[in-house]
Amino acid sequence: MFGLYQMAFSSFTWGNILMLFIGGGLIYLGIAKKMEPVLLIPIGLGVIMVNIPLSGLMVYAPPTEPGAIPMPVTVTGGALGEAMGSGKVGLLNVLFQFGIANEIIPLLIFLGVGAMSDFSPAMARPSSFMFGATAQVGVFIVFLIAYLTGLFTMNQAASVGIIGGSDGPPTVYLCAALAPGLLGPITLVAYSYMALVPILQPPVIRALIPKKQRQIYMKPQTREVSRLEKVIFPIAVFAVAAILVPKSAPLIGMLMFGNLLNVTGVTDRLAKSAGGVFVDVLTFLLGITVGALMPAAVFLNVRTLAIIGLAIVAFAFGTAGGIWGAQIANLFLKEKINPIIGAAGVSAVPMAARVAQKEGQKANPKNFLLMHAMGPNMAGAISTSVVAGIFLGILH
Repeated sequence: MFGLYQMAFSSFTWGNILMLFIGGGLIYLGIAKKMEPVLLIPIGLGVIMVNIPLSGLMVYAPPTEPGAIPMPVTVTGGALGEAMGSGKVGLLNVLFQFGIANEIIPLLIFLGVGAMSDFSPAMARPSSFMFGATAQVGVFIVFLIAYLTGLFTMNQAASVGIIGGSDGPPTVYLCAALAPGLLGPITLVAYSYMALVPILQPPVIRALIPKKQRQIYMKPQTREVSRLEKVIFPIAVFAVAAILVPKSAPLIGMLMFGNLLNVTGVTDRLAKSAGGVFVDVLTFLLGITVGALMPAAVFLNVRTLAIIGLAIVAFAFGTAGGIWGAQIANLFLKEKINPIIGAAGVSAVPMAARVAQKEGQKANPKNFLLMHAMGPNMAGAISTSVVAGIFLGILH
């Protein structure tokens, strides 16, 4: 027994120790600062678990070549029970292989997100979809920058760029398909920065929108959307997306299916289940497994630092793209809209809409932009899923 303890302590590296502090820091941020606690706390725990030597919860295969990203061991066929019993794989290997690598958990989480979503503001103002689309400019700009740095392959660059969409499930889904070795750092950075939207967006809003435009008053009420429209909307969106971008069909399909359960008026029980305990359990499993994808050898390298920096660029350009879309629309509108709502085109729901509300009231206390901003906010969720489908169609 003493020999086992000695082996465990001798296996500790300075990198492992640093990662234990990082895991503890994520838990602290989730509890004390309430920054995305439902994800940062499980991720932090997963980071701690995987960086304790010989814990056996996530077993990694040795890199096949120098500089390669270590990957969790996977099992094929019917040998899973035998592999777990022999210690060749751990519990988190199983969750990763069957829940994330096969892209099941992100899709099912999107089902729950759809069940909790209200697309009425976007339907009431169809121009919202333009702002949600233009906000994706950050995704493509960072994709190009990441690839041109030479640090990332094209698949990895696409997975870094999608952070700019500010939507967790599409980020996890795309990264699991194109760059599973970077899933841990990319997911952590994406969700951490989504929690920091109230800090990241205001400087961009103030820099790009003159005060006179920020003061534009918008009437609080929007057009009331009928029940029939709400029912037709998810079916129509899925059909159009599946035809134009077939690879987006799984993401859009789950999102719209969840939303359909929410709006029919006869499937309330299913909608509450999908948006309640069901999505909570999946979120916990996602968080702890993503945390376990961050041993020191994966997280502590120059690519992780690059992802952290590029994510800021992605958020900034995503915010700018939504603003530019709103400013362009104003060139053709008699009744001007406040360009601040375009900043909510990034899909950090509902934080980006709240930022728009706060910034709008700072410029003009009479403004109430929350519901107007929710339109681009929800449109951004659809747009990011479509962009993920475009990347998958080209690269996968």
